[in-house]
Amino acid sequence: MKKRWVVCGLIIMIVSLLGCKQLARTEQAVPGSEALWSVQSEVRNKVVVVSDLHFGIDDRYSETIENRKVFITFLERLGAMSDVSELVLAGDFLDDWYLPLTYPAYTDSDAFYRQVIQTNQEVFDGLQALLDKGIRVTYVPGNHDMLLESAVLQEALPGINQARDARGLGAYVTGLRDEIVIEHGHRYDVFSAPEHIANKDLTVGVDSMLPPGYFYARFAASWVLQGKPLIKKDYPTITQVPDPKSNSDQFGAYLYYRIWNSELGNRITPFERFEDKVLEMQHNGYNGNYSIADFYPVVQRDGTISAPTLFRNFQRTWDKNQEINLVEHKTSFIESVAGTLDGDYFFKQAKKQYLLNPEKKVDVVVFGHTHRPGLEKLPDYDGKYYVNSGTWIDHNTYHPGASTFVVITSSETVDTAQLYEYYKDGTVTLLK
Repeated sequence: MKKRWVVCGLIIMIVSLLGCKQLARTEQAVPGSEALWSVQSEVRNKVVVVSDLHFGIDDRYSETIENRKVFITFLERLGAMSDVSELVLAGDFLDDWYLPLTYPAYTDSDAFYRQVIQTNQEVFDGLQALLDKGIRVTYVPGNHDMLLESAVLQEALPGINQARDARGLGAYVTGLRDEIVIEHGHRYDVFSAPEHIANKDLTVGVDSMLPPGYFYARFAASWVLQGKPLIKKDYPTITQVPDPKSNSDQFGAYLYYRIWNSELGNRITPFERFEDKVLEMQHNGYNGNYSIADFYPVVQRDGTISAPTLFRNFQRTWDKNQEINLVEHKTSFIESVAGTLDGDYFFKQAKKQYLLNPEKKVDVVVFGHTHRPGLEKLPDYDGKYYVNSGTWIDHNTYHPGASTFVVITSSETVDTAQLYEYYKDGTVTLLK
């Protein structure tokens, strides 16, 4: 899940912000009917993609409780479709980020995930039923489950296919011509991509990869459970803007500061104070207690902008992290931070990395991560699509009332991609 970082007017100097297109209903199925769509062929040539299910360890603060039963029913109906070849879980299937600050620190991520699986055993039973019917099930890592090890998932769901490349990441290639690529999308998100460098002095001997977004999510989860209090925060401010041309390093650090200042200073305002070390961590190489002040950028004694403890000089690690994370065509730190607010950022990445990359023969790219369902067909390119699969959390502010899924019909010539929404009452609507 990518929490949105809403900052008014920040990136005007960098990029014109474009919002997602409004999705309109175009077709409805009978509520509760067995068929999810009208079957035109008995050939199993359809790939179904869902993402951002966010099943958690404890229903007291999981983001997907009501929709868990909805998803289980969806799986049952999917199993009845004679033209489905596979289901792809495109990241953030399980969740170890959305935990309140009061959640006890733990040392064993594998044990944590085994408990998540036990809490959501009905979901795993539904997925196993698909496998038993000959429908392939593939998992792609997301940012909220980047610490989920392949052996733990395989133990819970024997026969599941896993698409992994760099640690905490994966790009799944499928289709009759290998023309479909499915990623979560966090590989290109500066706040959510695996981060291996900045905190090495704190995580000695461990290849830690939790990015800044993890720390944000822990404070945000507490704020939600506290009832979303609106508390005036007086966090440090930076008034002098570095010149983007003569000092791009510090301008990038400044933009990074502006995101945190607006998000934690104005929107996500938990009861905890700036310097309260309330986040205790004992996993992924961390062994300490942390506060917002530890990762909030300020002006240091030498005049540079940096957080004092966590992700110091963060802008200087992005290029190398992209290398480690197998990003083929890199994006600058400034552009990546700007992408936090750019509704088209991931569409641009899909084109840059795949759809318009002459070295790739890709017709359909599916990302999740943003929780904003959408479908874009490339003009002047027959059968080329970018699709965002949305989410299944109970309360999605970007698309209330429904969960979404993607259906791709693979062929030897031209593919088609469709985006559907699935309502709690069983109604299925074709969005695009």
